[in-house]
Amino acid sequence: MFKLLKQILIGKPLKSSTGDSHLLNKMQALAMLSSDALSSIAYGPEQIVLILVAAGSMATWYSLPIAAVILILLFALITSYTQVIHAYPSGGGAYLVSTENLGTIPGLISGGSLLVDYMLTVAVSTASGADAITSAIPELYHYNLWIAIALALILMLMNLRGLRESASFLMIPVYTFIVSTFILLGVGVIRILTGTLPYHAPAHIGVSVGGVTLVLLLKAFSTGSSSLTGVEAISNAVPFFKRPKEHNAALTLVMMGSILAVFFAGVVFFAYWMGIQPKDTVTIIAQMANGILGTGPVGHLMFFIFQFATALILGVAANTGYSAFPMLAYNMAKNKYMPHMFTARGDRLSYSNGIISLAAGAVVLLLIFNGQTDKLIPLYAIGVFTPFTFAQIGMVVHWKRQGKGMLKAIPNVIGALISVSVVLILLIFRTSEIWPFFIVLPVLIIGFIRIHSHYVAVAEQLRLREGVAEHRYDGNTVIVLIGNVTNVDLGAINYARSVGDYVIALHVSTQENTVKEQEIEREFEVTFPDLHLTVIRTNYRSIITPAVRYIKLASQNAKKRNFTTTVIIPTFVPSKPWQNMFHNQTGLRLRYYLNAHEDIILASYNYHLKK
Repeated sequence: MFKLLKQILIGKPLKSSTGDSHLLNKMQALAMLSSDALSSIAYGPEQIVLILVAAGSMATWYSLPIAAVILILLFALITSYTQVIHAYPSGGGAYLVSTENLGTIPGLISGGSLLVDYMLTVAVSTASGADAITSAIPELYHYNLWIAIALALILMLMNLRGLRESASFLMIPVYTFIVSTFILLGVGVIRILTGTLPYHAPAHIGVSVGGVTLVLLLKAFSTGSSSLTGVEAISNAVPFFKRPKEHNAALTLVMMGSILAVFFAGVVFFAYWMGIQPKDTVTIIAQMANGILGTGPVGHLMFFIFQFATALILGVAANTGYSAFPMLAYNMAKNKYMPHMFTARGDRLSYSNGIISLAAGAVVLLLIFNGQTDKLIPLYAIGVFTPFTFAQIGMVVHWKRQGKGMLKAIPNVIGALISVSVVLILLIFRTSEIWPFFIVLPVLIIGFIRIHSHYVAVAEQLRLREGVAEHRYDGNTVIVLIGNVTNVDLGAINYARSVGDYVIALHVSTQENTVKEQEIEREFEVTFPDLHLTVIRTNYRSIITPAVRYIKLASQNAKKRNFTTTVIIPTFVPSKPWQNMFHNQTGLRLRYYLNAHEDIILASYNYHLKK
């Protein structure tokens, strides 16, 4: 039943030998990997204005120079990550750049930051998608959190179905948003040129506004920089592209950066021109679209199409995280800093463990922050600009090692300076909002180091060494745990005799009276007249402790005789898996307690029921 449900939800398993048929072309990759960056125009410019209006509506003109600096940073990052794609085509982005050029700890900081940031990507994007939906349908406002969680889980299932299926689905909302936004900005430009979109800015550019401080401007800049999250995702996912991988990935990144620059600049400009102020229940981009498109029937229809497209891309923007998180987790697991389960592909050739882990983390974040975008944004910013900083510095070191001179490193130097500035601004002025990051990240790094130490220790102990003599045993003591005398026990005893030199049948009696115990002894004597039944009596209800104690003593005696000790646990297997719930799990509990003893070999004898 579970297998059928799984196939309905995520599809039938794909063969491993599907070649490149499951990989992405540029148009599919743009849809799958750029939704996070492009959708940020729905909340990034708004966050700038939200900070600035603290000094009054006249202060909103400062959003224009702030946006100009953010666009410079965007250009530097796009150029830099294009270089990263060609230098590190195996994916991994900032994590690999930092690890190879700056060392293990900077690499783990970058990797840990990005893992957290991708969870925040899903949380912020789905929360913003819920905001867009409720801006168009205010009656749903009180269900924001549950809409966001539903979006996160729907995207999880979609990505579990595989790259091509999720990319094909995403092309509709992403390209609908791109086309509708270009139309919106185009209509806005035409209306300005024809004089039908009045200038309502509360203050002209350059006007001095009281209350505007450097601290306020820096806060607005650091918050607005959240619009650049997601630009690194393509460099993490180069292996997902069709050949030539590096060329296709780099071209896709440039396309995404160009579209993002136009959209971001356009939204900031029109928000200033129209004098739009933040409202609790309607986003700035929704107010802008409503003002540009007008209130007539056609304008009203176009507004709802645009708002629907915005809601869709915000909802699916989380998909960038679903694409990049599993690939980053794969690279870290390959280097033994995360569990090896993250290197395994699922039935649909996706890294399903990474996808499920990301969804779980995002849902937890949504519940903790009650789906409120403004509370998640500062953490979002510190999570992405930390690896940005290390990646830019790492690329400067990379070019120096390559002997290519500083010309190629100019974008990296610019990106590093601005990224460091953003991080410092967040550290100095927004500590009260980002402090959880400084608890989570050290815990993650310690965890990475412990995982790596574990894998190194395991490899060291499993490695074959020359000169180590093979230990030969003189025999095998086999202990069979007997409950009632049944077909299961009959088969287990016969099997034990075939593999053991000395067989012990062990029964633990928990009965206060001896009637049941005597009945079992009589049945055993009749069935196995040539084998003694060892009975242990206990005054408690559990057989685990006395059984484990006896087995340990028997193992020690066997070791003195140079015998191995094998414990066979007879188990019957119901004909239908769901019927397991009707039977106790004593065998599983015994295995759990006996696993810790290195001198004991555990085996199950399975007797399969037919009906």
